[in-house]
Amino acid sequence: SLEFLYLGGNFITSIPPELAKLPSLRYLVLCDNKIQSIPPQLAQLHSLRSLSLHNNLLTYLPREILNLVHLEELSLRGNPLVVRFVRDLTYNPPSLQELAGRTVKTRNVPYAPSDLPENLVRYLSLASNCPNPKCGGVYFDSCVRQIKFVDFCGKYRLPLMHYLCSPECSSPFSSASQSSTSQSESDSDDEASVAARRMQKVLLG
Repeated sequence: SLEFLYLGGNFITSIPPELAKLPSLRYLVLCDNKIQSIPPQLAQLHSLRSLSLHNNLLTYLPREILNLVHLEELSLRGNPLVVRFVRDLTYNPPSLQELAGRTVKTRNVPYAPSDLPENLVRYLSLASNCPNPKCGGVYFDSCVRQIKFVDFCGKYRLPLMHYLCSPECSSPFSSASQSSTSQSESDSDDEASVAARRMQKVLLG
């Protein structure tokens, strides 16, 4: 019948899977320890409302954590996974030259090689199209890296790197890439949308 368990600040290095045998547990505090991984068995804590894991050594979370459908608060700040997540989101804003180049390319501003210096003509020729089919934008030096998992032959999930023109431009691959994916790809996108709604509850700071 235990509902609240506080184990913070005890130099704990691992979470015993036996904690999953506390069906009434609603609040679990494991902050300020040395925990490196979360046992998937914790997904059996269906009554859990709050899970405090900040200031540990976590580099990933198990997929099973999405089964905690009643979880309202998940604190992760001060873990390597959050530090890496924030670092990967860093985005150097485009330079004035790139902003001008993007405008020229996206608005189809006409120009001839005789109108611009040779280095600018060469620069404009290096524009890359954003893979987001709903965007239609371009980028030069300033872009956002993103991993997209694509089904290959219906058997393998290949992580492919693609580049977006801005952090807000985070839709799936271009339609050409989408045509090569299987039904399981759309299924995974549905799962990702569910996960995204759940992740709104995560406290990163």
